[in-house]
Amino acid sequence: MEEGGQRDRGRRAPATAQAEERRIFLELGEQNFDAICLSTYRTACKLRFIQKRCNLHLIDIYNVIEAVRDAGLNAVELNAGISVTRLENLVSSLFNQLSKRLPTTHTINPQQSTVLLVEFLLAAIECEPDSRLTVLSVKAMLATLCGGKLVDKLRYVFSQVSDPNGVLVLSKFDQFLREALKLPTAVYEGPSFGYTQTLARSCFPQQKRVMLNMFLDIVADPPQCLIWLPLMHRLANVEHVYHPVSCSYCRSNGMTGFRYRCLRCRGYQLCQNCFWRGNTSGSHSNKHQMKEHSSWKSPATKIGRALSRTLGCVSSREPPHPVYPEEPERTLNLANIVYDMTSQHSHIYYTKCQKVIPTRSINFDANKQKRELIAQLESKNREILAEIKRLRAEHDAVCQPSPEKGSTNPTLLAELRLLRQRKDELEQRMSSLQESRRELMVQLEGLMKLLKAQAAGSSHSSPSRPSPSAVRSVGAVPSQTHMYPPQDSLAGVGGDVQEAFAQGPRRNLRNDLLVAADSITNTVSSLVKELHSGSHKQKHTPFVVVLCAKLHLRLAARIFSWKS
Repeated sequence: MEEGGQRDRGRRAPATAQAEERRIFLELGEQNFDAICLSTYRTACKLRFIQKRCNLHLIDIYNVIEAVRDAGLNAVELNAGISVTRLENLVSSLFNQLSKRLPTTHTINPQQSTVLLVEFLLAAIECEPDSRLTVLSVKAMLATLCGGKLVDKLRYVFSQVSDPNGVLVLSKFDQFLREALKLPTAVYEGPSFGYTQTLARSCFPQQKRVMLNMFLDIVADPPQCLIWLPLMHRLANVEHVYHPVSCSYCRSNGMTGFRYRCLRCRGYQLCQNCFWRGNTSGSHSNKHQMKEHSSWKSPATKIGRALSRTLGCVSSREPPHPVYPEEPERTLNLANIVYDMTSQHSHIYYTKCQKVIPTRSINFDANKQKRELIAQLESKNREILAEIKRLRAEHDAVCQPSPEKGSTNPTLLAELRLLRQRKDELEQRMSSLQESRRELMVQLEGLMKLLKAQAAGSSHSSPSRPSPSAVRSVGAVPSQTHMYPPQDSLAGVGGDVQEAFAQGPRRNLRNDLLVAADSITNTVSSLVKELHSGSHKQKHTPFVVVLCAKLHLRLAARIFSWKS
């Protein structure tokens, strides 16, 4: 098969193949990645460029698995060689399916991508002497260069290098490393990340049994030979991340990608291009420890997250990868089942295990388990329905009144209506009493002003008799004061009356009226005594006496109506 692959490759146009191979490496050289001082970043940047140039970043590991299965390579031994034509068909199917999935606004050239990727893979294979194109080399390189999540890619790799019990086979993992490390060698990074025979054992030095979750720790703590692999995925994640700060060396307004902050020089930050190339300024040195940032967080966000960690609201450290079951899932291989329909009862023979299992017994056990499960579900369903029925009956009993309660319902409603009617009548009467009280207070104020004026008058001055119109004007004041709210019922009344009739928290209207009547009686008595003494003889004395008597009679009538 390998010889066929060499013949297929020889039949291809050598000028076209060499031109495409030179083209991708020429474009790689134009990016000036060799100026990057750190070999890890240099290797990751080169392989990321190859990945994007071949459009492999648009293909995830599941697309690769599907294409490998369609090509029939999933049932082939890993060490089996394949031809270049078969490799071209596999890669071509990958990009043809990709072009169908992409939207119309994003198109690719499947043929060009196929030629570029095939030539790069063949160039990587030829970097090592006496190497050949195998199924493992194709799977390892495609799984390493494709897009998607790193955890998913490592799970697929582990499925290829582990035994049926889910334990890593060191010899298979060594073969995987040999093939995967041909990619850094193809971009001239072999001295830093080339293959050696001790690499596989150095990746897991203390573990005798390496299971899936231990193998996935490569994501957080990769071995030295694969340290560029997680970095290549981080590069893909931060390509469009913007940091609104300026670089301390190139003074660029904002950074894109990684941001590096010095832990010794306060406020010293470098963009990824300056840091990778070792550019420094001022007192900063390349020996200073730098912290890599893949996202921008405002100071307020940092303070909030720090407080949340301090108070235990959020976990300070997230797991690097999900935890998967150690035992692999066992599936039934239907290719080994043979049906025997010659006898009365059909049987299933497993050719590998040489076990004979009656079909009827298998069906009986399966049906029995299904019937038991259905019976349990039906029983649970009946319990739920009974509980719903009981709760609904209780709800109806509470919401709907009983017949006994229903018979008394009209009486209760009639009593409620009477109470409401009585309440309205009392409120109306209270309102009228308040208005009458205010009228009396205003009239009393006018009277007390007249009495004070007479008492304070001198002997040579004789105040004129108040005309009936003036008295009527005093009595007409309430028509203007009805606009005041009830709490201001004494507004506009003199201080003497306010002091005697001010509303307290719990004043009694009847008591107020009685006090007012007594006050008027005492005032009139004192006035009559003073008039009879002969010191003052006023012409309007009879009128004042008549007015006081009328006011006294009104107060008495109001008190009588209140008592009734």
